[in-house]
Amino acid sequence: MEEEIEVGTERVIDGRLRVYYDGYWIKAYPVPADTLLEKRRLIEALTRRLFNHVEHGINVPGERLEEARAAYDDESVPERRRVKAAMLAGALFNRAADIFQKLVELQKLGVIVKSDNALMKQCGQHLTEALDLGRMVLHRSGDEGIDELWGEPFKAFAFPIEEFYKSRYLKIALTMRTIDRVANELADALGAWPVFSGIEPLIFEYAAAARVKCETLRTDADVFETWTTFVCAGEKLAYFEPRWPSTPTPLESELAMVGRSLLRRGKELIADMARARVPMPKSTGDLVDALAQHRAFCAAATTRRPGASFASESPRPAVPLAPARG
Repeated sequence: MEEEIEVGTERVIDGRLRVYYDGYWIKAYPVPADTLLEKRRLIEALTRRLFNHVEHGINVPGERLEEARAAYDDESVPERRRVKAAMLAGALFNRAADIFQKLVELQKLGVIVKSDNALMKQCGQHLTEALDLGRMVLHRSGDEGIDELWGEPFKAFAFPIEEFYKSRYLKIALTMRTIDRVANELADALGAWPVFSGIEPLIFEYAAAARVKCETLRTDADVFETWTTFVCAGEKLAYFEPRWPSTPTPLESELAMVGRSLLRRGKELIADMARARVPMPKSTGDLVDALAQHRAFCAAATTRRPGASFASESPRPAVPLAPARG
């Protein structure tokens, strides 16, 4: 009988402290002290990360909040109103960060800042409003919003830092599972076609590197190896060329071109999720549908090589579960 592992269980595996969530052993990091200073540092880091992954042009300084609000309120054209909502959300986030900075400075001077302080309340209101508007902000790919990123600075503000870390590990586990799903779907749709023979190991190598990238903070000593492995695995996947045993027909060439396009799309989606550390369900669903259509076309137009088998649907954890058992 396999041991049932409780969510949040911590164990040292291969010399590294890890925590268990949703079938994955994830790198665990020390939780900072729950102070205004540490909250400010965390919120600033989360805000920088947020602006790094969303559409361009919305990182509006907090001092321009009223201008951004007026521009949003005066806009009636839906598509323009969406963009101005994104800009207003950015201004709200930055204003909240400005307020938090001043509160930390007051605390350093010995001023006691309580949770019911008027500025604390205003900071929370700005973050709440930004979270609501953030649902209209798109990822830089333009495919979908990643409103979960907008919720992270608010969580860091509203909850103890330890609770925020727990939510972070759960989100990473969900992201890893989605990365594995995309990898399996890519291997299933492309790997059984003769001209893409040998693509499966490259797909799974890239997914494994993406999972490690997803769980590794920039401050980690391993980041140099982690990032290099991730980039090199992605390059090997990007440089893959279909292998023709003879001159392809026009239909086969077209199917191969579509296959390479889907491979590139899957690679970019995995990269987006690994870097943002959030699952992207809409983009994943759209890609899975496109892969299913391509698989059907290939089945109808070509003959699958003898003995071909599809990749397993089971997820591939970042760390084998065996060392964590009993």
